[in-house]
Amino acid sequence: MVINETGTVDLRKVAIIGCGFVGSSSAFALMQSGLFSEMVLIDADEERAKGEAMDISHGVPFARPMKIYAGTYDDITDASIIVITAGAGQKPGETRLDLVSKNISIFKSIIPEIAKRKCAGILLVVSNPVDILTYTALKLSGFPENRVLGSGTVLDTARLKYELGEHLGVDSRSVHAFIVGEHGDSELAVFSSATVSGVPISKMCELRGHYNHEENTHKISEAVKNSAYEIIEKKKATYYGVAMAVRRICEAIVRDEKSIMPVSNMMHGEYGIDDVMLSMPAVIGARGVETMVPIQMDEEETERLQKSAKTLRSVIDQAL
Repeated sequence: MVINETGTVDLRKVAIIGCGFVGSSSAFALMQSGLFSEMVLIDADEERAKGEAMDISHGVPFARPMKIYAGTYDDITDASIIVITAGAGQKPGETRLDLVSKNISIFKSIIPEIAKRKCAGILLVVSNPVDILTYTALKLSGFPENRVLGSGTVLDTARLKYELGEHLGVDSRSVHAFIVGEHGDSELAVFSSATVSGVPISKMCELRGHYNHEENTHKISEAVKNSAYEIIEKKKATYYGVAMAVRRICEAIVRDEKSIMPVSNMMHGEYGIDDVMLSMPAVIGARGVETMVPIQMDEEETERLQKSAKTLRSVIDQAL
């Protein structure tokens, strides 16, 4: 047990609220991770939560000892991380922003339940539209900003690294680049500061025989932005990739890694943006978001980021 400024948390306990495709996949990924020794699953459909807990528990003999069970909000008080995946899923033809009203209503029933139990853990919002819902969770919970973050563009960034790795024929783990802004249609790939093991992306492309930089970067960024739509069209939902993103973020928190990830966090005048939560690289550790990391962007990228922020701000103004 660890006592922080707000109360006591068990670093080895995680709670997941919402047992749909994303919630159950995240629970499965976290069971395999070995990060936690206890996991509680909560869902409006109690039988669904019980079934998922039973099913995932049967894999424990192949992993590490772990207590997995369905519970209630009373079981989350001492969880170090509360992962929120509850909400309506994105349907074919829908944008993430189309989910706003439905999922804000759901959050208005979930977040007060967390707040009134004086939970001392970190809220990790995964439900879409994640930037809007992370902002909603922050305002409804009364938690300090560092303890409320969204999965943001962590998955989009992984998709970008994958696409660049495929394009260049290199290990995607050697690609250093970010998707920033909204986790959605106004997101942008920051190519101006992208590198492959320190080599600027344009130079690396030429080393690998690619010279049509503008055409190629546009094609890759569009593939990343539209990948969720393509997956949803083919299999009705996306969940494995985001489950791995949830696992990675939890890992950085539990191990106090100080890793830099593009999570949804609050802007306070950076790049001319204020009072909006969107994805920008930030140092992630045991306290949640420690500090935002300013990355180099050219003038066009900065303008696009500001436009993305305005899109989110207009939705917030209408919805809250």
